[in-house]
Amino acid sequence: MERVASVLSRVIRQLGLEKEMLGWKITEEWADLVGPRISRHTRCVGFHDGTLRVEVGGAAWMHELRFLERELVRKANCHLGSDVVRDVRFVVPRGGSLR
Repeated sequence: MERVASVLSRVIRQLGLEKEMLGWKITEEWADLVGPRISRHTRCVGFHDGTLRVEVGGAAWMHELRFLERELVRKANCHLGSDVVRDVRFVVPRGGSLR
């Protein structure tokens, strides 16, 4: 009998979803990746086709984080051990608040 984890790994690989799944790992580990200062004002909410979607606590934070975008991409890829992340898209959530 084959284990469920083995079956899932094989199906994900066959569907070509390995990189997409790896990118989603950053959404779970965002706070550890960026540290407490940035994580208090951001929330990584998605990953699709090489782009992280990060909600920010306002326009001022969005502006500041754009200067850090390349560094965040580098850190994410280093953390994952693969060049999966190509871009970060910063958005202010509806209502303007993260919480």
